[in-house]
Amino acid sequence: MTTTTAPAAVPAAVRPPVRAGGPSPAALVGIEVRKSLSTRSGRSLAVASVLLAPAATAVVAAASDETLGSVTGPLGVMGMLTGLVLLSLGVLATAGEWSHRTVQTTYLLVPRRGRVLAAKTVAVALLGAVAAAVAAALTAAVLAGMADGASWDGAGRAVGVFVAVGAVFAVTGAGVGAALANTPAAMTTLYLVILGVLPIVRTFEPEVGSKLDPAEAVLALSQGQAQTQSVLVLTGWVVVGLVAGAVVTRRRAVA
Repeated sequence: MTTTTAPAAVPAAVRPPVRAGGPSPAALVGIEVRKSLSTRSGRSLAVASVLLAPAATAVVAAASDETLGSVTGPLGVMGMLTGLVLLSLGVLATAGEWSHRTVQTTYLLVPRRGRVLAAKTVAVALLGAVAAAVAAALTAAVLAGMADGASWDGAGRAVGVFVAVGAVFAVTGAGVGAALANTPAAMTTLYLVILGVLPIVRTFEPEVGSKLDPAEAVLALSQGQAQTQSVLVLTGWVVVGLVAGAVVTRRRAVA
């Protein structure tokens, strides 16, 4: 009697795990930070955002004969000045890619547009906060050396607002830049609205202007006034800018 032996079972091939393509979120943020600082205009804006406020503070302090009452007011004004510079840095991070036509390469490497915009948002927020922190420290040092007898009550709050404004304005610029996809148009629109339209609205309709004007919100926060309304105003600018940028970016054709 012949016996047959069943063939040994062949183990099924095990497929190796497939790693998700594209850089990790942290790596993508790092890439966006480097991209923002890789151009001459980006580096110039970063340097200007750090040095402009302390330089302006030194000039004003040297030219003024009046005794400064509190440092919170000057810190608020210089925080707003720094934020206006960082607004352009945020615009360049998003609109600059469309203007220079590098956006095709960016979305070819990372096809998920929402992920790219999120990375750009985090990157410019970090850049804005760091630049504003250095500017705030230098401005405070200038005030300490040149504004004898000034009150430092509330200075910590004013410095915190200074740093936050850097991040807020940089992110707002990134959102508007993504929505318009044109660097000159985005910068012109933002500066025209903030420095031209809203001051006029505030003159004729103070209540309406106070609910829209980020400059007034920054000054009020620095001095501990109208804090809830000021936070809502700045939050509104960030949300509107980012939502507009996200919606338009998802629908825009990359050509």
